[in-house]
Amino acid sequence: MATSEGVGRLVLRYLESTRNLVGCAGGAVGLGLHFAGLGGAWWPGVVAGLYGVGALLTPAPVRPSAPESPPEPSPEPASPPQAAEPEPASPPRVPEPVSPPRAPEPEPVVPRPELEALADYLGTVPLPASAGVDALLAALRGAGPGPVADRIVGYRLPVAVDGYLRARTWLPWAGPDAPDPAAQLGREVRRLAAELG
Repeated sequence: MATSEGVGRLVLRYLESTRNLVGCAGGAVGLGLHFAGLGGAWWPGVVAGLYGVGALLTPAPVRPSAPESPPEPSPEPASPPQAAEPEPASPPRVPEPVSPPRAPEPEPVVPRPELEALADYLGTVPLPASAGVDALLAALRGAGPGPVADRIVGYRLPVAVDGYLRARTWLPWAGPDAPDPAAQLGREVRRLAAELG
């Protein structure tokens, strides 16, 4: 009686196992092939073969092993309390000398080829010293690159010098009431210097 109950339990466990379920799926594929007309007269063997392949290739379930209990630590003999040793006296700290704050170093001047090319060209043009073009060029070198300085170098100052040269060329035909080109150039240079700040 006990043996038949044990066998029945094993059969039931196998019927519920993953191997049996995968084998049944393979057998169902074999039946599908038979109904599709591909198995021919050998269809029972195809169904049994697919069942067997599915059942045999399915890995067996891994049974969890019982966790090992950690070994109990052996009691260590209690050591007698030791007297605390006095810490050695540390020497008095000498304050470190305070260095004076260093002055910030001036930023290096970035070379600007367009400004130097403009200065070289203006050195060949007969400009009046009263216009202050040399002082504006020095201020542009000190200001460094920026939108205002770039606009003055790339457009505003060349246009002002061009206007001076044109007015000076046409001065003999302009009449006695024509404005002085040098004074006009000086006003424009002072305006540009004010914009540069």
